[in-house]
Amino acid sequence: MNAWIRAGLRAAVSGTLASLAMTAALSALARQERRGALQPINATSHWLHGERAGAVAQADAAHTAVGYATHHASAWFWALLFERWLLARPPRTALALVKNAAAMSAVAAVVDYGLVPKRLTPGWEIVLSKRAIAATYAVMAVALVGGALLTQRSPRPEHYR
Repeated sequence: MNAWIRAGLRAAVSGTLASLAMTAALSALARQERRGALQPINATSHWLHGERAGAVAQADAAHTAVGYATHHASAWFWALLFERWLLARPPRTALALVKNAAAMSAVAAVVDYGLVPKRLTPGWEIVLSKRAIAATYAVMAVALVGGALLTQRSPRPEHYR
C-alpha cells in the first residue's frame, strides 16, 4: 500500500484523537480563563466570520460546526505529516517518539501562528492567552504520541525500547 495512503489511514485515528484532546483542552482552558467553553472552537471559524466569531459563546452551526470542522481538518493534516514521518523514519525508542511528536507540534505552532496569514490562524488568540495556546499544542504532542501507539503494527509500548 502506498505510504501516503497508509499515513492517511493512521492519521484518521491519530488526527481524530488529537482533535478531540485539543478541543477538550481548549474548552477547559477557556473556562479557566473565564471564557465560554466553546469560544475557542467558535473562534476558529474566524476565517469565515471574522474576529467577532470569538465572541460567540453558544453552540451554533455557523460558528461551532464550522470551527470544529476546520480544527479537525487541521489536526488531521498535522497527524498525516506526523504519521508519514513515522512511516519513513520509525522511532527506535519511546523517547524518540515523544521528541518527534513534540517537534511536529512545534512546527504546527510556528506555521499556525508565524507563517500563515492572520485570517488562517486557528483563531484561539482571539479568546485565549499565549500560555493556554502553548498548552494546547502540548496536548497535541501527547495526543500524537497516543495516536501513533494506537496505529503502529505493535500497539505495545515495548515496541519502542
